[in-house]
Amino acid sequence: MALLTCGAAISGATGEDHTVQPQEVQPIQLLAPDGKLAENEVYGPYIAALSAEELRELYRYMVMERRLDAEATSLQRQGQLALWAPALGQEAAQVGTIAALKTSDMVFPTYREHAMALYRGIAPEELLTMFRATRHTGWDPRQHNFQVYTLVLAAQTLHAAGWAMGINQDLRMGSIPRDRAEDEIVVACIGDGATSQGDVHESMVFASSYELPMLYFIQNNHWAISVPTRTQSRGPLANRALGYGFEGVRVDGNDVLASYAVATKLSAEIRAGKGPKLIESVTYRMGAHTTADDPTKYRSAQELELWEGRDPIRRYRTWLDSTGDADQSYFEQVDAESKDLASDMRKSVLALEPIDLERVFDTVYSEPHRQVEAEKAWLKDYEAGFAEETTSTEAGGTR
Repeated sequence: MALLTCGAAISGATGEDHTVQPQEVQPIQLLAPDGKLAENEVYGPYIAALSAEELRELYRYMVMERRLDAEATSLQRQGQLALWAPALGQEAAQVGTIAALKTSDMVFPTYREHAMALYRGIAPEELLTMFRATRHTGWDPRQHNFQVYTLVLAAQTLHAAGWAMGINQDLRMGSIPRDRAEDEIVVACIGDGATSQGDVHESMVFASSYELPMLYFIQNNHWAISVPTRTQSRGPLANRALGYGFEGVRVDGNDVLASYAVATKLSAEIRAGKGPKLIESVTYRMGAHTTADDPTKYRSAQELELWEGRDPIRRYRTWLDSTGDADQSYFEQVDAESKDLASDMRKSVLALEPIDLERVFDTVYSEPHRQVEAEKAWLKDYEAGFAEETTSTEAGGTR
């Protein structure tokens, strides 16, 4: 017996394609690429409730992250970072979503949520310690309610489910820790590629079965490294939530206002005890997957040009300017602040002390381990094979 799932293609002996095509769902959009705001009875009120200052802050964080992104990429190209994962083009998706949450909500990121990290008060140099290989992480997760970056695809979704189960248990037992909020929810950030991992399935099973206070935030940037989303899923990723019995919503991830409104509505429903929810934020990674990637090998210049025309910062600035909530002096002020951020970040990153590699080996286990000791000895012999640097005098001139 063959099992046919939504979006799966099964070919018979005749070679016929029996693909089931799910219905396409258009992402919720409030702000068009040309900067015009549409009326929306459901989501419009969430935007109307924002003050001019709050609207300006959305813009500010998007610009700050983009400047950080550019500087970090430069640092990597200059050999100052081991790696960098750009988030160019995904600023609106991240800022709009994190702004809709309460500071007491716990976020489990991947390795690309730089704008969300900045919004939670994590300093740029703290964010880059891992990418410079000087520490495993640069911040205390409990201080910011923002967990450490996870490089293992989708592992954070299981961690998030476990945290959410702990919340439910504390509520049942009436033993909520003093430093936690009663209405705390958990956000599990995922890329479109990670949705193909089994960990996501297991996490969503637990989230649905136990009605966990979880929000799954999928940033569908169209490319899982070099594999397009259409190869991974024959339909919208938001539809996957239905298979587990909870709601999934598609939103235009390049629209910061729609991102904020959708996240605000769904997070309120989760706090009201309506179980987990899912957001598929349809956006685009305008840069490389990481600085070790060359996107020109798998995507066209025409595709990139199309999405550049949907730039999230440009469209939001156009709208802010048209409403009078921000003027040229404000935009110049933000640009100057972002320039200072990049300058300060560079100085701080270059001042980071390299990690003691012996300490890395010595802290794997609480007691000495034969295999680890052998690997540490190999590293010492390897390093001893390099010639020591000499001074200009010893070398008889210029080095």
